[in-house]
Amino acid sequence: MSTTHEKPEPWFVDFQDVWLAYNEELLQQNHFAVEAIDLKVRQGEFIAIVGPSGCGKSTFMKLTTGLKMPSMGKILIDGQPVTGPLKISGMAFQAPSLLPWRTTVDNVLLPLEIVEPYRSSFKAKRKEYEERARRLLQKVGLAGYEDKFPWQLSGGMQQRASICRALIHEPKMLLLDEPFGALDAFTREELWCILRDLWTEQQFNVILVTHDLRESVFLADTVYVMSKSPGRFVVKKEIELARPRDLEVTYTKEFSDIVHELRSHIGAVRQTSAVAAT
Repeated sequence: MSTTHEKPEPWFVDFQDVWLAYNEELLQQNHFAVEAIDLKVRQGEFIAIVGPSGCGKSTFMKLTTGLKMPSMGKILIDGQPVTGPLKISGMAFQAPSLLPWRTTVDNVLLPLEIVEPYRSSFKAKRKEYEERARRLLQKVGLAGYEDKFPWQLSGGMQQRASICRALIHEPKMLLLDEPFGALDAFTREELWCILRDLWTEQQFNVILVTHDLRESVFLADTVYVMSKSPGRFVVKKEIELARPRDLEVTYTKEFSDIVHELRSHIGAVRQTSAVAAT
């Protein structure tokens, strides 16, 4: 009889029965923002989280980055318990939030000025870091705009710079909270392809929170649907579309069927919430 044991899967993100109430009073009342979150994400996996407004998607992101600590349960990222804000993650939001007095390249460099181990060597290595930032900006189509100010860039350009800023310190995990929600459809699809290419090349983990079901299906390996508050994951959908994916796939029946399936799940979540509220 074999005595060998299979090694457990090396999960990169591991939520173990995580519950969060925003303060002690709410905890005493058993009023939770998210509840019973069990989530396991493989190294290099791209996941998307969808669900109705107010379901706890952004709260989940705060738990993942260590900006909020769970009331109950345990969170491991890259094998380590989360005890505070993570240095191995980068974040981008719906609003690019570029500093108006800094050029594009200087905005991208900002994390290297404040995050160790880069901060202590920033002055000595500034030229090397600036070259890294310029290469990254060129990859996302901002060649020639590196020394422009945010007010000289379109919304889509600003969001590209924001993603570069989130990736400049080469994080192991990128968290995106509705990053393309304010953009027109054409620009949004351009940025899907840029994100796809960066992820394919570097294989960092991605957690994308979005309301756009097409976006989630095009980009992610796995899509999770959250219930209305208190948020919990009620559906896990593996996206079995071959990679690399180009925009043509979004016009296929296979793609549309997945989008419609997810939409029906979210419709069911909304309906359940409406019944519960009556």
